[in-house]
Amino acid sequence: MHRYRSTRFLILATLLLAACNGGGSSSTPATTPAGIVHFVPNSHAFWSNPANWTTSFGPAYADITLASSNFVPCRGGPFALCYYSGPSSGAEDLSCSPTSDGNYANCNCFDIPYGVYFVDINAILNHAVYEKTVAQCGADGSLCATLNSAPVCANVNKGNLMPGSSVYSTFSFDCVPENGLGVTNCAQQPYAGCMTAPCFKSAQTGIVNCSCPVFNGPYQVGQNDQACTLGDNLVWSAAYAPPAATPTATPLPPGLSADTYKVMAADSRAAAVPAAVPSPPACLPDAPGGVGCPLYVPGTTVIPPDSGVDCAKVCDEYHTCLQPKGAQAGFTCDATLCTDECNDRDLVSVACQGLAGCDISEIVKAETAANCSCCASQLCGCDPSAKTNQAITALNQQQRDRGITPQCDINSTLCGMP
Repeated sequence: MHRYRSTRFLILATLLLAACNGGGSSSTPATTPAGIVHFVPNSHAFWSNPANWTTSFGPAYADITLASSNFVPCRGGPFALCYYSGPSSGAEDLSCSPTSDGNYANCNCFDIPYGVYFVDINAILNHAVYEKTVAQCGADGSLCATLNSAPVCANVNKGNLMPGSSVYSTFSFDCVPENGLGVTNCAQQPYAGCMTAPCFKSAQTGIVNCSCPVFNGPYQVGQNDQACTLGDNLVWSAAYAPPAATPTATPLPPGLSADTYKVMAADSRAAAVPAAVPSPPACLPDAPGGVGCPLYVPGTTVIPPDSGVDCAKVCDEYHTCLQPKGAQAGFTCDATLCTDECNDRDLVSVACQGLAGCDISEIVKAETAANCSCCASQLCGCDPSAKTNQAITALNQQQRDRGITPQCDINSTLCGMP
């Protein structure tokens, strides 16, 4: 089944952003790890100076969202998902522990190997990259609605946004079916704002540790009916969407009910605070949630004749991007990525290994033109090698073993060996 989630209120978006933290729970505050570069320039004073704020509501590390277009879409990876970080409860430790000086929090976040993700243009913690992205995308991000058109995407994918780290916290709709979405409004107190914060490997499999700046202000937590104050010296990974003067509702994506996005007031400030999550003007190939395009439908999904897509180039991109053991990464990734769930992130890592370093621009062009996900090889009749088919067969069965329906079982494509 294709992964669906999408957009409506601004609060969710900020929640998601802030959710980009993680850390270990402890009654004793952690110390800020030596040598970590949290900003470029690496000066807390620079970023806290109102003259350098990205919005009038606070600095970049406050993770402010003013409009859904603030989220620019990217494809690649790896990246961190900190939407659920804060408490220490749960099957995985996603706790967020502040440092002794209170300026940062060590937050444990989901390690996402590859996929479609979003960056809040207001929360880019590299000032030169922020200025370059604003120059190309506009201050609100609305000029960069297509995948990887925003300059910041290349920095995240290449791992050079922040010196000393190669993985950064972003927002994606991964893990929503398992962990949900929601909103709890909280009054002013410290929270970790993790969007674009640097992240590092942790002792937990599938988890990275992100070192997130802490901001003191009102915020929203990305789940319903949560306590704003956590015990055990923990803080939420959160963000803030200011109440809109003239709220406007964004249509709900397919597959999501209005109840999912119901905004609940957790204090006396407002009965409902409009919020937004990424809401692209058109579906995005390979994206999870309601923002994603549907899978290929044989006999129905086609490339428009005036699209300018070069199928020979599409197939060349599939054939030349290889995994370390020789399987063609584009095919194996397509077979797995658009049906993946939170419990098979390790399979996506194997399936999409090496793809982030390849040129897949014509593949993205074909899927964008046809409005479908993980579908360019079907559109252009590209055939995988025998070794690739063996890998696809194994990946399909591994998804079935985890209760996931692979694309093969949905549309009879990318099935591997007969």
